[in-house]
Amino acid sequence: MDRTSLDQAAIELNSIKKSFGGVHALKNVSFKINKGEVVGLLGDNGAGKSTLVRCISGIHTPDHGDILVNGKVVSIESALDARNVGIETVFQDLAMVPEFNITENLFLNREIKHKNPILKWLGWLDKGAMERRSKKALNRLNSRIPSYDEQIHHLSGGQRQAVAIARAVNWGADIVVMDEPTAALGVEQSAQVNELIKVISSQGVAVLLISHNMQHVVETCDRAVVLYQGESVADVAVADVTKEDLVALITGAKSQAA
Repeated sequence: MDRTSLDQAAIELNSIKKSFGGVHALKNVSFKINKGEVVGLLGDNGAGKSTLVRCISGIHTPDHGDILVNGKVVSIESALDARNVGIETVFQDLAMVPEFNITENLFLNREIKHKNPILKWLGWLDKGAMERRSKKALNRLNSRIPSYDEQIHHLSGGQRQAVAIARAVNWGADIVVMDEPTAALGVEQSAQVNELIKVISSQGVAVLLISHNMQHVVETCDRAVVLYQGESVADVAVADVTKEDLVALITGAKSQAA
């Protein structure tokens, strides 16, 4: 895979801390993701992964530390702030409306109004423009999607993930955070998601992948960052470690892979 942008940081976290009352969910987390790179965020339950994702996506505001996007410190206090700086998050539940079709879900809360001023004033949508952009977004992922009128609940798990990823990159995201994208998928559909991740990273998108599946991490990620009790304890090149090494880092049996 082309990694010509590896020296250009898309997002950098410096000394991120977050507490809830007396609970220190994040104590000191620092790492970066370069453009076109896929980084796995690993850790046991309670390690701080979910809190960190919420800080990046604007659900929580860090108590301390800086988040830099494309070299500039940014303030992310809402999901809209995150989107405005180029961060999109694909949560495990995909946040889609099952009864809506593909195009309606891709443009959920971002619908294109009709160009005609009167029709626009009446609230009419430009369905043709939205469908054209939907096709373009999914073609970018080389995704095999049936009719764009198909309701989401009729799609396979892999196809739903394709729509969720397309929605993220369709809005010009430089950074895509993916929360357990293969958790409920079979082997074939998981392989399809792996390919989608490789496609968007090859186009320069930085990907943060949260996963408990070590095989998925080894097959997909360039690097792995491990959280242990709220701290980033390891940042390793996946090619230099084994799945057993990663498990040892996650459980605290190892402090840093050699």
